[in-house]
Amino acid sequence: MDYRRLGASGLKVPALSFGAGTFGGSGPLFGAWGNSDAQEARRLVDICLEAGVNLFDTADVYSNGASEEVLGQAIKGRRDAVLISTKTSLPMGDGPAGYGSSRSRLIRAVEDALKRLGTDYIDLLQLHAFDAGTPIEEVLGTLDDLVRAGKLRYVGVSNFSGWQVMKSLSLADRHGYPRYVAHQVYYSLVGRDYEWELMPLGLDQGVGALVWSPLGWGRLTGKIRRGQPLPEKSRLHDTASFGPPVEDEHLFKVVEALDAIAEETGKTVPQIAINWLLQRPTVASVIIGARNEEQLRQNLGAVGWSLAPEQMKKLDAASEVTAPYPYFPYHRQEGFARLNPPAV
Repeated sequence: MDYRRLGASGLKVPALSFGAGTFGGSGPLFGAWGNSDAQEARRLVDICLEAGVNLFDTADVYSNGASEEVLGQAIKGRRDAVLISTKTSLPMGDGPAGYGSSRSRLIRAVEDALKRLGTDYIDLLQLHAFDAGTPIEEVLGTLDDLVRAGKLRYVGVSNFSGWQVMKSLSLADRHGYPRYVAHQVYYSLVGRDYEWELMPLGLDQGVGALVWSPLGWGRLTGKIRRGQPLPEKSRLHDTASFGPPVEDEHLFKVVEALDAIAEETGKTVPQIAINWLLQRPTVASVIIGARNEEQLRQNLGAVGWSLAPEQMKKLDAASEVTAPYPYFPYHRQEGFARLNPPAV
């Protein structure tokens, strides 16, 4: 397993990490992902550790805390061998104190997560969404207190916009608070919006990307083809509306390029889609999920080799879309290109 520094921090994370959203799954979204109990989860953790995958990502909102609980049971007795990443800020109840990133909410959310995980510290806490109703100084000051108390090692965010990340980093520098070192983002061959603003920001500010849904919300599994109906057992029947939308023609163009490279390499479509991400700037780790051992072992096959430059170019061309304003108007002009060298 390749290990990479997480942004500008000293923390090294594996190129692949494991997403525990399938642990204890319940409800229309997480139940469709998977519902591994503690025994099955422990077996999946065993396989991950054997392969060098020691970072496990979860969130309090995943199955209303059940994912954290099952992960905590699965790593019991080997806490020092793993890195735990969890997230908070999304609603965990209907009351006013059940969501957001206020001081009271963050302190209680961290304490609750520590209990569910069965540990006394979290390696990486990420804010799951930007809280526009709480001053950023209050958020950062609270995170600083939690880091100083030894309950958090590093902090990051997830699904923030560029200005939200940059303002937070600026205020952290001004007040001496911990900087965000990670941004957990949606990024895939059928969803490259991350490249327009957040990737250049990450390069400039030392914020590493942890990639969620690298297979385009289940669309790049190798089971979806042009002219064929959605497979009967696909979770997209139940979960498509929860994830980022993708136009059919764009999806099929990417899938056909993946199929061609699969024939050349002997690798599977998911392995190729993940390997492409691992060669992109700022990507520290790609979060893979699995409902069972077979899926996990297939995803682990995405490392230990690299796509050739011409194969990367083929995938780049098939997945490219026109960027929105203000990113597209002048990008073909020579002078603009000199002012804004590409991030890739």
